[in-house]
Amino acid sequence: MKTLFVAWKDPQNVSGWFPVGRLDADVLTGRYRFRYLQGAVEAAEQCGFVPFDSFPTIEQEYISGELFPFFANRLQNVNRPGFREHLRRLDLEPNGNESFDPIEVLAVSEGRRATDNLEIFPKVERSDGGNFAIKFFLHGWRHIHPHGAARILSLQPGEQLGVAIEATNPATGFAIQIQTVDRVVIGYAPRYLIEDLGQVILQCAGSVSASVSRLNRPPAPPSQRLLVSFEGCWPEGYQPMSGEEFVPIDKVGIVPVQHAVR
Repeated sequence: MKTLFVAWKDPQNVSGWFPVGRLDADVLTGRYRFRYLQGAVEAAEQCGFVPFDSFPTIEQEYISGELFPFFANRLQNVNRPGFREHLRRLDLEPNGNESFDPIEVLAVSEGRRATDNLEIFPKVERSDGGNFAIKFFLHGWRHIHPHGAARILSLQPGEQLGVAIEATNPATGFAIQIQTVDRVVIGYAPRYLIEDLGQVILQCAGSVSASVSRLNRPPAPPSQRLLVSFEGCWPEGYQPMSGEEFVPIDKVGIVPVQHAVR
């Protein structure tokens, strides 16, 4: 079972990001479940968030034997000529005729569409070695000093990077900087990882590392320019993404979905 979250951005507020939904997916057995989170209630109260057309009732739990179109429509068509190049940019190209995992693709690509204010992100899980490990695309690099943005194109796969907590970011307050080894700021970790990465950085002392997983040069989409690999210890008693906003809303019913609304 893999878990993805849906984050919604208030179009009127640059700092108004809320986790609003949760997808639990078992691709092998064909079982998918979507629930809204307490973050959706907070977003509704503060910013006027309304439920998605695909999942119109906020207290309902939705189940399906196939991936809901709400998520499937955020995947590139496998028949497009550039599909395999798309997988390579995500560092997910399958071997031979091996089929790709749509949940894994959404987890790395963030399921971005130019027509809405949503991001998809994965629940952090322990690596096989018991550590905290995740890959993410660099955020915010187009808004930093031009020298830092230009420096990205000189990076090489496997090159070490630095991470630092920024306590006075104008958009988010706290932020996680991504730097070169000589401390040139090149961008930021995604907003949805700030709290968890901060916990790992503070509790793991010198055991945190970051590196270049993949560099995608133009004409690749700017949002997929640099894929960062981050790893650290798993702090004792640590539960990722466990804040109140990530708690599912108590359901009043279950809706079996044969063909989810688009």
